[in-house]
Amino acid sequence: MIPFRSWFWVLILGFIMGVVLRMPWLVVFAVCMAVILLVARYWNSHSLKGVTYKRIFRFRRGFPGEPLKVGIEVENAKHLPINWLKVEDRWPYDVGPADRKELMITHVPDCGNFLNLFSLRWFQKTRRNYEMVFKQRGLYAVGPATLESGDPFGMMKSTVELERPEYLTVFPDILPIDPLVLRTEDPLGDQAARKRLFEDPLQPMGIRAYHPEDDFRRIHWPATARTGELQVKVYTPVSARVMMVCLNVSTTARPWLGAYPKTFEQLLKVAATTAYNAIEQGYAVGLISNGSVAHSDQPFKVPPGKSKDQLGTLLQTLAGATNYVTAPFESYLLKSLSSIPIGSALVIITSMNSQMLNETLVRMKRYRMNTTLISLDPSTPVELPGIRIIHMPFEE
Repeated sequence: MIPFRSWFWVLILGFIMGVVLRMPWLVVFAVCMAVILLVARYWNSHSLKGVTYKRIFRFRRGFPGEPLKVGIEVENAKHLPINWLKVEDRWPYDVGPADRKELMITHVPDCGNFLNLFSLRWFQKTRRNYEMVFKQRGLYAVGPATLESGDPFGMMKSTVELERPEYLTVFPDILPIDPLVLRTEDPLGDQAARKRLFEDPLQPMGIRAYHPEDDFRRIHWPATARTGELQVKVYTPVSARVMMVCLNVSTTARPWLGAYPKTFEQLLKVAATTAYNAIEQGYAVGLISNGSVAHSDQPFKVPPGKSKDQLGTLLQTLAGATNYVTAPFESYLLKSLSSIPIGSALVIITSMNSQMLNETLVRMKRYRMNTTLISLDPSTPVELPGIRIIHMPFEE
């Protein structure tokens, strides 16, 4: 398109030539074109003012294969009508239409442009409904959207990019696996126990006189100063069902040489299924892993909880997990033991049966009595005394 300044000088020249050469038609043409040009410039400069573009999602999270209903709403909140409005919205293929050809090809990998054309009167709002499909596990950013419009004569156009990406989550699949039958009386929770198992240091219930076998850290110093005799804190005895899912994202012995994507996805599915079944059984479930979530290089951890949002938090974390290994699983597991509630049921999920992992589990057995190993290694795992082993061989 010819810039406004160039048009302006051409019309000035035509007007002068028409006056000098006494050519009325040229003068009228130059004046008419100048008026049209001014109208086009004004229209173009205001074409995108007061225009709003919204994506309306019925759900932002789902499982692979589920439909995603999307509403595209555009509003023109001004007196000036919009003859044409072109919207190109960047959309990932894995949460897009069933036929990916409905998206325009772009330079961004795994993304296309979702194209819409509108014509709006003054103060008009319009909405179009579409059905997309959740296809592949992951966290996806929809956007940004580019709005383009201009004057009705097609002489000028304006473009605005809306930097407002919105995020969609596709959870890992839940596999048809029988729920794990784990010990139902794991200590350190929020229910009072009939027999004393453990005491919750966050729930003091009183004080008593000091006994020689008492830990020095339990001394209640204000009460000791007040009575003149050593007093110790008494905590509430508790019992609960707590499970910690420990996920090893390594799929090869040397992670820097690459990974097996299908095996990694199967690990996430098994972890999601284990967490889902445990919450259905009434466990407070947590998650630790030596992997990382998208756009991060740190291992992730979800503390155990029983809130109504806990399952969504666990699945959301697994949806964003990557196969980037932040630390060797064995050393990371040992370092994480201090932050795992005492008495928790540990479920170790791995795709490799290494000698180092076996030695680590044997060492942990002295401190963690309830441990289950879920192995996806095609080879049969070695029997470990006191550790339950579930073999679920998987090959790409």
